[in-house]
Amino acid sequence: MVMIDDTDRRILTVLQRDASLSLDALGEEVHLSRNACWRRIRALEDAGVIRSRVTLLDPAKLGLSLTVFLQVRTNTHAPDWLEKFSAATRGMPEILGVYRMSGDLDYLIRAQVSDMADYDQLYQQLIRKVPLSDVSASFVMEEIKDTHRLPL
Repeated sequence: MVMIDDTDRRILTVLQRDASLSLDALGEEVHLSRNACWRRIRALEDAGVIRSRVTLLDPAKLGLSLTVFLQVRTNTHAPDWLEKFSAATRGMPEILGVYRMSGDLDYLIRAQVSDMADYDQLYQQLIRKVPLSDVSASFVMEEIKDTHRLPL
């Protein structure tokens, strides 16, 4: 864990809301000079606290209105299977997140597709690339909250 102070927290909070702010605007919000902001951001990047700066897109406006969660179970837990599974899911741009889980579920996959036919293509592609014991899918009917902002 990296130690950060209250000023770093204020900078990170503002950047999580809008990373496109100029250094002048950011400095004004957090009550620091442009150069002080730049130095602190650079230090946070060097420490790995800030991993990247991205633009968030609206999937529906891009024709990708269906969010699906795939619950995956496997009978194989060998390292070579995991490497194959990891490579397969990393290579599929529709798959936005893959998580190894505790409990009854082995993996949870979050994907963004255009419709049910697009999901079926994703599913068929995945099972061709790696053997899976059981896959079930849940489709998001309403997004109530989805954020990347961490509670600081």
